[in-house]
Amino acid sequence: MRDVGRGLADLVLPPLAHDSREATAAAGLTPDAWSRIKFLEAPVCDGCGAAFEFDGGAFAETRCAACIAQPYRFQRARAACLYDDHSRGLILRFKHGDQQQFAPLFARWIGRAAADLIEEADAVVPVPLHPFRLLSRRFNQAAEVARPLARQARLDYLPDALVRTSHTDSQGGKSRRGRRLNVKTAFAVTEAGRRRIKGRRILLIDDVLTTGATGEACARALIEAGARGVDLAVIARVRNARELTM
Repeated sequence: MRDVGRGLADLVLPPLAHDSREATAAAGLTPDAWSRIKFLEAPVCDGCGAAFEFDGGAFAETRCAACIAQPYRFQRARAACLYDDHSRGLILRFKHGDQQQFAPLFARWIGRAAADLIEEADAVVPVPLHPFRLLSRRFNQAAEVARPLARQARLDYLPDALVRTSHTDSQGGKSRRGRRLNVKTAFAVTEAGRRRIKGRRILLIDDVLTTGATGEACARALIEAGARGVDLAVIARVRNARELTM
C-alpha cells in the first residue's frame, strides 16, 4: 500500500532533481549532472582513497607511495567522488545553502564507495562542528550524512561521541602544515563517547577530504580514547591532497 501511495503521489507531484526544477524518475540528480560527477571506482588507495591510474592486478600495491611513506592516523579512507567544478557546487549548496535534501543522496554515494569499510565498522561518528559554527550554519553537514548512512547499514550512530573544543579558523587557503596545526588539538571525546567507542572500529564521516588534517585530528582523539581503529569516508576528495603546499 505504501508503494502504491508513493506511485500515485509521484504522478501528481513528480519528484524533482536536487540540482534543478526538472522532474526526474526518482529524487536525485538530472542525467546531465550525473554524467559530470567523477565517481571514484576501484582501484583506489586503501590509505587515502585516491584513484590509481591503472589496475596493477593481484600483485599491485594497495596504497599509494605517499601513504606508504607517511600514513595517516586513520587507517583507511574512501571518497565517493572527486571534488571538482562539478561536485563542488552540489556540496556547497548542501553545506552552506541549507539544502539538506542532498544528505540522503550523499549517504548513498558513501554507502557504495565505502562498502568494505562499513562492513567492518561497529559505529558511525560524524566530524563535529564547534557550537558557534553550528549556530550560524544551523546544522552539521557531516551529521546529516552520517545519520542515514548508519541507519541504512544498521550501525550505531554516535553524534555526540566527538566534540570540537576550539573554534578554529577556516581551513580554506591554508597549507597542509597550516591545516594540521589549525586542528591538531581541536577535537575531544566525551565521557559518554569514551564508553561507547572503547574497543570498537569507528567509521568517521566528513564532507570533503583535502589534506586529511581534520580526519587525522579526529582519528587521533578517538584512538587515544580507546577506539580499536578509525576509518574515514567522505563525499568527495581533492585530486592531489598530498601535493598542497607544506
